[in-house]
Amino acid sequence: MNLNDEVAKRRTFAIISHPDAGKTTITEHLLLYSGAIRQAGTVKGKKTGKFATSDWMAIEQQRGISVTSSVMQVDYDGYQINIVDTPGHEDFSEDTYRTLMAVDSAVMVIDSAKGIEPQTKRLFEVASKRGIPIFTFMNKLDRVGREPMDLIAELEDVLGIDAYAMNWPMGMGKNLEGLYDIYNQRLELTHPEDNGDYDYLPLDENGEVSSNYAIAQSGYYQEALENAQLLKEAGNPFDAEAIQKGQLTPVFFGSALTGFGVQTFLDAFVEFAPSPKPEETVDGQLIDPTDDRLTGFIFKIQANMDPRHRDRIAFVRLSSGAFHEGDEVVIERTGKTVRLNNTTRFMADSRENAGEAVAGDIIGLYDTGNFQISDSIYQGKEKIAFPPLPYFTPEMFMKVVPKNVMKQKSFHKGIEQLVQEGAIQLYKTWHTDEYILGAVGQLQFEVFQYRLENEYNSEVEMHPMGRKIARWIDHEDLDPAMSSSRNLLCKDRFDQPVFLFENEFAKNWFEQKYPDVSLKTLL
Repeated sequence: MNLNDEVAKRRTFAIISHPDAGKTTITEHLLLYSGAIRQAGTVKGKKTGKFATSDWMAIEQQRGISVTSSVMQVDYDGYQINIVDTPGHEDFSEDTYRTLMAVDSAVMVIDSAKGIEPQTKRLFEVASKRGIPIFTFMNKLDRVGREPMDLIAELEDVLGIDAYAMNWPMGMGKNLEGLYDIYNQRLELTHPEDNGDYDYLPLDENGEVSSNYAIAQSGYYQEALENAQLLKEAGNPFDAEAIQKGQLTPVFFGSALTGFGVQTFLDAFVEFAPSPKPEETVDGQLIDPTDDRLTGFIFKIQANMDPRHRDRIAFVRLSSGAFHEGDEVVIERTGKTVRLNNTTRFMADSRENAGEAVAGDIIGLYDTGNFQISDSIYQGKEKIAFPPLPYFTPEMFMKVVPKNVMKQKSFHKGIEQLVQEGAIQLYKTWHTDEYILGAVGQLQFEVFQYRLENEYNSEVEMHPMGRKIARWIDHEDLDPAMSSSRNLLCKDRFDQPVFLFENEFAKNWFEQKYPDVSLKTLL
């Protein structure tokens, strides 16, 4: 295996969007065109049973939502593609934020009827801060939406990024006749039977189609032609280097539901998306992906991907080198050496033995409790530590108790394993060790309760505590007498002291009373 050649073939990206923009549906069609699946599913496949491949959890299939990131690896046109489908719901954006640290580019899916929505804007900002290329897919052309020129203008105004239209719709909804493909200089047709059974028609040097075809008489074609000429004169020029730097987003129109325009998008994506780039360590060292040393970091832990074995998988992004089954690596946090056996490649919840992988790939490590999110792994004597991944400070809290005290063992095991996934945080009251869960949003609690019952056979009672302000302090600053009804003293799962303040007033009062104590959003 030539490491340089293999790394150059990798395309690792996340798909981000607001809920219901069609993110998971476009993932399905990317898998379909790669030959990985024979029929695309849908997030709303309850009646047909054709669920999205990436929505593998039972609760995702029942509720038609994506609540966890899933990884899919496929071969396409000589490239090895690692697709990460992220949760669209804002309550699970922490999972998405960490995932964006493990990819080289992002695909932003936008509902063409709604334009830029709040969650899209937040996730774009995270990707933009990393400077990674962002490819935009304006979805749902099968429905009547907003004017394409308005969508492009909003993209530039709201997100502050230059845009280049790779294609332009000819109509929309029931009147969608095709795409005027600016980049490939062709028309992509929805009704080839009316145009000599051709799916694509070439454009001449003036950007026009031959008058021999029916589409040449279409008003939608004429309008798209005028807009394409206007963009050529007044729009941003195509700049592959600016795309690579995350300064220019290529924009594609299409319909993920019908698959129209998706393959054209995928062909351009693998051409212009970057292969893995050097990654910086905490001490400022740049680790080149073609470095012989095997390095990587854990960005996600998932329990119970195989319900038969109640296993736990740590997702690792390989940053450099080549992996072979049975390799030994050092966990930077603990200094412990572990042998990597039972490693896996993913197709959502289905797996096969990884055997080997290279920088840019995402593989799963069977975990018996060795790994935590943000762990760095490396080979060799030189210690390698990549920057820690983001954690959110929770805002909502619930007390949780098992309904059946005879099932304490499964209750404790379920809480321990689900908390390690990082979507929800666990605290115990300082004196009585009562369990408290912290989360960013209500849906996280609902998913947690559902999974405890269905994956660990442990029914629980959840008692809302309302919103709190969580602040950590150092052990040396702690006096348990500081605790009161307005600032509950707890400990996190690492036994670090944390106060849950009733409100901002209570926090300010505490700071005035104990001016020498430093409160931290995360320890």
